[in-house]
Amino acid sequence: MATTRQAHTVWEGDLLKGGGVVTFDSSGIADQPVSWASRAEQANGKTSPEELIAAAHSSCFSMALSNGLAKAGTPPTRLNTQADVTLVPGTGITGVHITVQGEVAGIDEADFVKAAEDAKANCPVSQALAGTSITLTATLA
Repeated sequence: MATTRQAHTVWEGDLLKGGGVVTFDSSGIADQPVSWASRAEQANGKTSPEELIAAAHSSCFSMALSNGLAKAGTPPTRLNTQADVTLVPGTGITGVHITVQGEVAGIDEADFVKAAEDAKANCPVSQALAGTSITLTATLA
């Protein structure tokens, strides 16, 4: 069964001086302000498309890795995943780096890295971002 999630943004003004608010319609989590400055300079309490992509990628990757490890008979106790999305103004998103540290009983570092590489390649957000470079650092705690 397919699912669809919605969010919308109301933007006022031009790119450099304007700003907007992202509303998460499906979940109802708090509205988030967004601006060009929060995207290309300092966040200053506002979000950016890249931060939203990082949130989506880190959570999707964690789900995929958790599932892969469980299917292999070594479910994780804990996964701590960070996604760093790099934007170069005028060029665009130039890459994503995923860093994951796992607490997984009964698995060695090589098998954990292999499972993490599989999750990186196959999570739906990674597949949606296939046009950019995605790198990975995976370690056991």
